[in-house]
Amino acid sequence: MRIEYLYRYPVKGLTAEALDQAEVEAGGAIPWDRAFALAQGDSGFDPANPAWLPKWNFLCQMKHAKAALLFSIFDPGSMMLRIRAPDGSGVEANPLTGAGQQRLASFLTDYLGDEARGKPSFHHIPGHVFGDQKKPVISLNNLASLRDFEAKVGARRHRRRFRANVWFSGAPAWAERDWIGREIQVGGAVLRVVKGTTRCPATEVNPETGDRDADPIGELRSLYGHVELGVHAEVVDAGRFSIGDAMELIEI
Repeated sequence: MRIEYLYRYPVKGLTAEALDQAEVEAGGAIPWDRAFALAQGDSGFDPANPAWLPKWNFLCQMKHAKAALLFSIFDPGSMMLRIRAPDGSGVEANPLTGAGQQRLASFLTDYLGDEARGKPSFHHIPGHVFGDQKKPVISLNNLASLRDFEAKVGARRHRRRFRANVWFSGAPAWAERDWIGREIQVGGAVLRVVKGTTRCPATEVNPETGDRDADPIGELRSLYGHVELGVHAEVVDAGRFSIGDAMELIEI
């Protein structure tokens, strides 16, 4: 098996950023993955006590399909985040500063319009990951499973619908569903697969158009009797992995 694609998502719900490599720490996520989020005004999120909250408390494609049309990019060197809307408007700010967070919150709130609830606020909490799971994880998706799914559906289901960190080749379709509890060498890191990835309505959104034009949850349930595509894994041993690196299950 080998890594074919590698992504991070600096702002929860916004653009995937392609990576050549990533260096991860034990118990952590890919650096800057889900590092920022727009919390809805009624979320109750407390930056002084940043407890995990379900995704619908934040800007997310599960609730806000129009988020797919925002282009965003974060530069860790300059610490600047740029977001551009389809109409050409945009914002550039440092998301680690209070002033920058206010500018970003204002832009995103205006973009959401009626979908904004209360007074949303933009956040970065050092060490906190705004992931869909209560613990930081890395999501692994099997390209063979996606291709099998597309073949049975008879239509393309763009991989960006599924917002994975790692897409890999070289394993039979759906083999990853048997990896729960197993450790896997991913380049220079060791990960432990902890659960399958249960899919949500975010997958309905076409990442190229922003339209809800498919029902992957219903299709998975009908075709396979489950609604999972991919797995989540925790980092056991720190290390670096890159596109093209080998992946190998560790024998028990």
